Amino acid sequence: MNPVSQKLMRAWAGMGPGFLPFADAATPDVPLGRLLRLSLFQVSVGMALVLIVGTLNRVMIVELGVPAFVVAVMISLPVLYAPFRTLVGFRSDTHRSALGWKRVPFIWMGTLLQFGGLAIMPFALLVLSGGGNAAAWPSWIGPACAGLAFLLVGAGLHTIQTAGLALATDLVPPESQPNVVGLMYVMLLLGTVVSALIFGWLLSDYTPGRLIQAIQGSAVATLVLNVVALWKQETRRPPRNAGAVQAQPRPRFKDAWRAFIAGDRAVRRLAAIVLGTMAFTMQDVLLEPYGGQVLGMSVGQTTLLTATLASGGLLGFWFASRILTRGTDPFRLAVAAVFLGIPAFGLVIAAGPLLSLPLFVSGVFLLGLGSGMFSHGTLTASMSLAPRDQVGLALGAWGAAQATAAGVGVALGGIIRDIVATLASRDVFGNALSGPATGYTAVYFIEIALLVVTVLVMAPLIGDRRNVSFAGS
Repeated sequence: MNPVSQKLMRAWAGMGPGFLPFADAATPDVPLGRLLRLSLFQVSVGMALVLIVGTLNRVMIVELGVPAFVVAVMISLPVLYAPFRTLVGFRSDTHRSALGWKRVPFIWMGTLLQFGGLAIMPFALLVLSGGGNAAAWPSWIGPACAGLAFLLVGAGLHTIQTAGLALATDLVPPESQPNVVGLMYVMLLLGTVVSALIFGWLLSDYTPGRLIQAIQGSAVATLVLNVVALWKQETRRPPRNAGAVQAQPRPRFKDAWRAFIAGDRAVRRLAAIVLGTMAFTMQDVLLEPYGGQVLGMSVGQTTLLTATLASGGLLGFWFASRILTRGTDPFRLAVAAVFLGIPAFGLVIAAGPLLSLPLFVSGVFLLGLGSGMFSHGTLTASMSLAPRDQVGLALGAWGAAQATAAGVGVALGGIIRDIVATLASRDVFGNALSGPATGYTAVYFIEIALLVVTVLVMAPLIGDRRNVSFAGS
């Protein structure tokens, strides 16, 4: 190789970590390929999320003719399991497997739950919609089976994600944790985007047979992806005296949770996560209708909003990973994300009366950017502040707060929008506010208020030196 080629190769090798910051998470013991393989569990979670929240939402209402309120109840069922993520995390911390694993049994059990829910879901939906031989069954069978399917999928994906993130934390040293968080959530977003494209293509010409193939294909993909992700990841440490270990009393969740909550400012941290997450998610189901109803965007244009939001989230995770590895306080990053969200909502609100698509798209992108930074900052703080023997509990608490707040926020956003829109249409607020934008902007102003409250709650957490204990010197 000539000297010029050698210089080019060295320059390219030096640029790699700059353009692939998540490569910094790799260590000699845990190379990047192993981390990428482990992150496949996030792809399976993203696939399930886009299926139950996005694809089936439209299919159930339009193609299957299921009432909208029934669809809303079915989609909300997975959120019911979110608070149990704390218990799952605790159990994965204290589990004593005869094979020497802590996290793997929980990821495997979550995989089976998600697989089972997806396996029965298409048939349950066909019975729910009255298709096939549904008349031969009692009327309650369809809703009960569909509800069970959604609940199983929700329980599975929450269990997989909680134990999977805890396993990723176990594998890498503290200084690599911010990049691991970024990598895992980038894979979640990529899994969501790719799955949405695949499901859209498979169901473009809808038939009941295609629905069955698409959903059951995702069940098989869940099993394959998670088996590949788990293969030789967690070190087996079988107990030397299994009988004696089993005889020892198990730690109680109540005691562990009490000790966790009694920790310095734990309640304040969880409150900040709940408030911030609600502030960034109440508009999730409103952005596309707002674009179509207020700004006159086409279906194709509003569909691209999801990609815009996801692109902002990817950039947010990348940026957060870059600066957190330099020792930045994760709570300071989260507060910066909140301050980014306030003008983002301002742009979205201003786009309505100005009928400006560039303002609206810019606001949506900034919302994705702020949401990604906020999620990364709060999750990294939860990981770094957790005692080594309570990593699963801490991540479960974060996941429970985040997922529950997101579900409640989305529901409240839709309810508030409908109530305000109904009042506006009756000229309760005056003729100037009787248009369709009033219901949406009311939600956006509430989200701005929540962001301000989040800053007030989180401000005392900034500057705690333990927040940056994971950062390399």
